[in-house]
Amino acid sequence: MSESGFHYRNGIFHADAVDLNDVAQEYGTPSYVYSAGMIRDNIARLRTALGPDVLIAYACKANTNRAVLSIMASEGLGADVVSGGELRRAIAAGIPAEKIVFSGVGKTDGELRLAFDHDIAQINIESAAELERIVALNPARPVRVGFRLNPDVEANTHAKISTGHGESKFGMPSAEIRQLYKEIARYPMIRPTGISTHIGSQLTELEAYRDAFHALAALAGEVEVESLDFGGGLGIVYTDEQPVDVAGYAQLVHDILTPLGKKLTTEPGRYLVGNAGVLLARVIDMKKTPGKPILILDAGMNDLMRPAMYDAIHVMNPVTMNQNNDIICDVAGPVCESSDIFLRGWTMAEPARGDVMALMNAGAYGFSMAGTYNSRPLPAEILVDGDRHAVIRTRQDMDDIVKGETVPGWLG
Repeated sequence: MSESGFHYRNGIFHADAVDLNDVAQEYGTPSYVYSAGMIRDNIARLRTALGPDVLIAYACKANTNRAVLSIMASEGLGADVVSGGELRRAIAAGIPAEKIVFSGVGKTDGELRLAFDHDIAQINIESAAELERIVALNPARPVRVGFRLNPDVEANTHAKISTGHGESKFGMPSAEIRQLYKEIARYPMIRPTGISTHIGSQLTELEAYRDAFHALAALAGEVEVESLDFGGGLGIVYTDEQPVDVAGYAQLVHDILTPLGKKLTTEPGRYLVGNAGVLLARVIDMKKTPGKPILILDAGMNDLMRPAMYDAIHVMNPVTMNQNNDIICDVAGPVCESSDIFLRGWTMAEPARGDVMALMNAGAYGFSMAGTYNSRPLPAEILVDGDRHAVIRTRQDMDDIVKGETVPGWLG
């Protein structure tokens, strides 16, 4: 059985059993490459820790490609969706509606009706106003809802991906949820089934989870619920982070939530796909400056937004190792923004123009956050599975970018 994931073999970087130079040659760059084997390994690791009775509902926003969602479906996972588009994708990929939860603070009436039509497992309500809108839509059959608890927990993560503190736009305090449960009997078409919470993303410490789980358990002891959705947020190693203690995380679930006897759901995204993807890019040039040289890639911040948005670090591996002397350089893209920098002060063997590089841990919030700024076409996406590989999203061209644009007749 071939090794899954990303590794060097005879000095050449591989995805599963596939030479990434061959991938770059066949499909071009920039391209996202995903390892199906690593995704399955990540699922198996989490499932083994949590046990078979916890529903793993993949957080689709991390990577919404239909091929990735199809892997989740084939592995028996559910889905956590945050838009009508993600709901449609999950259904199309074969994820059963009874395993789909719909989260998010800004569900439109059309998205709520779509959830009604598919009779999904649960709509996670974020406010009293959202409950009122659901009632006003007059669903034709009972709608299962959960109430999202804001446990006022500070998670040790980037401020832009922390969602469980008291001033966050997400969720409601426990007192408000208790009041809504008292009033819900007035609405016969609303079936309150559970409570949910989610305190943030890229979490590698367990203390915040412990506090959130205790808050969830306390509320579950005060209102009648069938299910508890305890969110996701498990982090991965990008640089020097401590790996998340999955066994310790599972033990918190088993100690605090399992004894309540409720149906349990978790919503991992990054943990399942983050380390299962790389962004391949070619070296365009090495620009000399009075300070450090700058290595220019053909991938930019439009392809991988995380470094510009979160100051995130995606380490870079050459696809072909060489014996050149080490240099210290900054690594940048071609986008006309000073923020289009992937790495600063990066040490590596000096590359040549045309060499292929792999920006690591790009499987989550990579393509799903990509755009066409500077009229740069979206990159291709490639799936590797053992020794097989295929395009799972074709590279855009300029016709794709301008499709739908029109010039009013009076402009000539």
